[in-house]
Amino acid sequence: MPFALIGFFLGVPNRGFEVVQWNLNKTIAWAPDRTGVDWRQIWLKLFLVIFCMILARSAAMAFNRYLDRHFDGRNPRTAIREIPAGIISANSALVLTVISSFLFIITCYFINRICFFLSPVALLVVLGYSYTKRFTPLCHLILGLGLSLAPIGAYLAMTGYFSLLPIFFSLAVIFWVSGFDIIYALQDEEFDKSQKLYSMPAWLGKSKALKVSELLHVLSGLCVVAAGILGGFAWLYWIGVVIFCGMLIYQHSIVKPHDLKKVNLAFMTANGIASVVFAAFVIADILIHY
Repeated sequence: MPFALIGFFLGVPNRGFEVVQWNLNKTIAWAPDRTGVDWRQIWLKLFLVIFCMILARSAAMAFNRYLDRHFDGRNPRTAIREIPAGIISANSALVLTVISSFLFIITCYFINRICFFLSPVALLVVLGYSYTKRFTPLCHLILGLGLSLAPIGAYLAMTGYFSLLPIFFSLAVIFWVSGFDIIYALQDEEFDKSQKLYSMPAWLGKSKALKVSELLHVLSGLCVVAAGILGGFAWLYWIGVVIFCGMLIYQHSIVKPHDLKKVNLAFMTANGIASVVFAAFVIADILIHY
């Protein structure tokens, strides 16, 4: 969600930098006004974007729980999840997936035409991720790809055209999410091997998987730096970059191959702070200098 908000607010002002753009806007509902800003329309569009993000996440999570229910039941760490614990039925999760997906596409229709046309592609990626652990250790990158659609999708919702700058934020998300998902997967290395599931830890071992995670987080940091240079952001943005990169370094300092006690602290807390604080500084920079 935080990076989706960055993509959205990037589309609000015309910041004046030159980027490669392919104008695909054939808007059904509301088009951005280049001569002025109607904040009522912006807040309405923001509501639709947030609603889309909630629906896409609901569909992806419900489908993942449905598809992995048998594995979750065998894994002591995940046996408490809703389906193996008997809190909800597998059919209920599947129904939630279908309803959320349908409402996602309908909501995209009321944003603009390009978002509507691309909505099935977005669903294909976020739902398809759940299959990837069955055949490739690159599943972490597919998860990152799914979440990386948020900033460029929100930017498309606001503007109706592609632009280079939000793509850099999407790349940052791919590498950031892939890196911390590898850290999270360290907990299931032995289980994944026993079930013939694929992950970086199961494929490379904990130590090498952590090295891959570190490399991905370096690439994520480089992407936010490149985005800052390309976008001509001011000092608030760079404070956000320092905090974001600092939290990436912190999570690698507390997780070791032989000590996974702080994985949840790295996965939940550190990444939550990194994304929310970074987004707050980026959006503040955009709005102050608009």
